[in-house]
Amino acid sequence: MSSEVELKLELSTKAARRLLGFNPLAHPDKVLKQTSTYFDTDDHKLLQNGFTLRIRRTGDVHVQTVKAVGRSQTIFARSEWETPIEGDTPVVDNSSPLKTELGDGLALQPAFNVEIERRLWTVEENGSQIEVVIDQGSVISGDRNSAVREAELELKGGNQKDLFVFARKIEAIAPIRFGVRSKAERGFALIEQQKSVFKAERLYLDQDMRASDAFQTIAASCFRHFRLNEDVLLRQRNAEALHQARVALRRLRSDFSLFKRLLPGDEPQRLKDELRWLAGVLGEGRNLDVLLAKAADPDLRDRLKDAREAAYDEVVEVLDSSRARALMLDFNEWLRCGEYLSLPETEDVRELPAPEFAEMALNRMRKKLKKHGQALAKVDDQQRHQARKDAKKLRYAAEFFGSLFDDKRGARRHRRFIGAMEELQDHLGSLNDLATGPDVLRKHGLADHPASDSVLSHADKDALIDDAQVSLDDVLDAKRFWR
Repeated sequence: MSSEVELKLELSTKAARRLLGFNPLAHPDKVLKQTSTYFDTDDHKLLQNGFTLRIRRTGDVHVQTVKAVGRSQTIFARSEWETPIEGDTPVVDNSSPLKTELGDGLALQPAFNVEIERRLWTVEENGSQIEVVIDQGSVISGDRNSAVREAELELKGGNQKDLFVFARKIEAIAPIRFGVRSKAERGFALIEQQKSVFKAERLYLDQDMRASDAFQTIAASCFRHFRLNEDVLLRQRNAEALHQARVALRRLRSDFSLFKRLLPGDEPQRLKDELRWLAGVLGEGRNLDVLLAKAADPDLRDRLKDAREAAYDEVVEVLDSSRARALMLDFNEWLRCGEYLSLPETEDVRELPAPEFAEMALNRMRKKLKKHGQALAKVDDQQRHQARKDAKKLRYAAEFFGSLFDDKRGARRHRRFIGAMEELQDHLGSLNDLATGPDVLRKHGLADHPASDSVLSHADKDALIDDAQVSLDDVLDAKRFWR
């Protein structure tokens, strides 16, 4: 993960107002007016190759910043190149990798502006020096704009745990959410059609990573996946955003399972249990969305809609609850500062090269799937459900670790393996629908509705089990991309 010790916090209008009345922040050390112009080509060549370029104006001072993002961030020893320049025209020279990576003659033009009023403080917390920045303003592209209200806490000296001590003081007076989108991302989102759902982004792990670094990188990616969809869900109550938020939580819990050997103690299990609780709340809405998509009968559809609205009300209430906010703070503090990073008994596992750890983890997940999926026709629904959970964990592991085995042969095998996993999950998912549909209807008092049968799966269970067994055997027969 990045060595930068910083927290980004998103603020509502009310939270920003409360925070500016917080005693340690009542009188800023500086107030700056800043305008940043982001540049790219017509076809977004910089962004597509993992770079952003901005020129920030503060008074008469112009500073150009090139950042490597996404996969490019893992390629270079540095991820940011900052250069004072004259005027508002980008300078593409050897002071950044743009010229080397993308060639001469880049036809750069303004893409969008970010206009910010920035307040800065330096505060002390338990002897640690923390720079606090509150930005308020807008991202502007043509006649479209998006509000920016965020706080950044950067450790200038001391213990990074004190960042979270101060963040908890903020949370006590002004509810916060962790920010996972840069101002550049907000700007490009304005230019393009706003997304209503975010699928998991491909992970790029460094071959030289230690196992503990890989765990942190995967966990941070899963958290970002969740937060992006949480924002959409709170704004639009979008069914697919809810589904992806739930997938993100499942992926995060799978990350805990994969790296169980380096996560001893009670806190990892407590966090995993809390993530399971949150995913369960989202699951109620998801189950109703699945049935509602099949409902044609007007009365049944209306009653399912009412149940869905109630379930989504609970989702929103829970996401805004002190329990959920505490979970997000606890998780992020533990991820960055937890004792698992320094325990003597797990040092050997933490220091393992990521590819070596990945190979062991993938073999272990494959072995579990083989154990629980040997004879699906001869076991009960509960054991088939266990095979389904094993399959999900193996697929998530394959997605997490794929970039560690991306030579030509590994990439080819990885594509085939993921394809086989997708087919298996489809069949196991259909079996799960057979089992869960009636339970959902019973829970909401709709089991005896005249049209209830119309929203239930009527697939041949024996045929589905046979298809699932064939797909599972195909997965086990597939060549392992991690070898």
